[in-house]
Amino acid sequence: MDPRRRFFFRAQPIAATIQRPPGALPEAAFEQACTRCDACITACPPQVIRRGSGGFPAMDFSRAGCDFCGACQRACAPGALAAAPGFGPWKAQISSSCLAQRGVDCRVCGDGCEARALRFPPRRGGAPVPVLDLQACTGCGACVGSCPAQAIKLVVPA
Repeated sequence: MDPRRRFFFRAQPIAATIQRPPGALPEAAFEQACTRCDACITACPPQVIRRGSGGFPAMDFSRAGCDFCGACQRACAPGALAAAPGFGPWKAQISSSCLAQRGVDCRVCGDGCEARALRFPPRRGGAPVPVLDLQACTGCGACVGSCPAQAIKLVVPA
């Protein structure tokens, strides 16, 4: 049975729920080209690529962020990760469960953001809240795993 069939009854399309490694072809072409050899998983220095649904590689930002080194693309002999190297299409999005937005002084996500896309300007009468600079956000995912409230996810901006 096709492993993608279990997504049939989900409200979101597969492409919206799975984050592929940098340089991934569009989803249909990616699935055609990817042989599920795990070469990209093995080549990833920060180990943020894992075997996902159906055995295809997917990003897992729970422990680290992607440094966009290109090792996964170079290791992909079938060419499923053949798009131009560089940053992915993903951008951080902060939900209302953010501790700082609830009055708790938390800046963990900003500490892990090398691009300095998350800033905490002083705020009179309360804890600073994160301000996200979408232009500066690289979509590396470093903020996702560091958030103690799991309030950050990566999305493709509309």
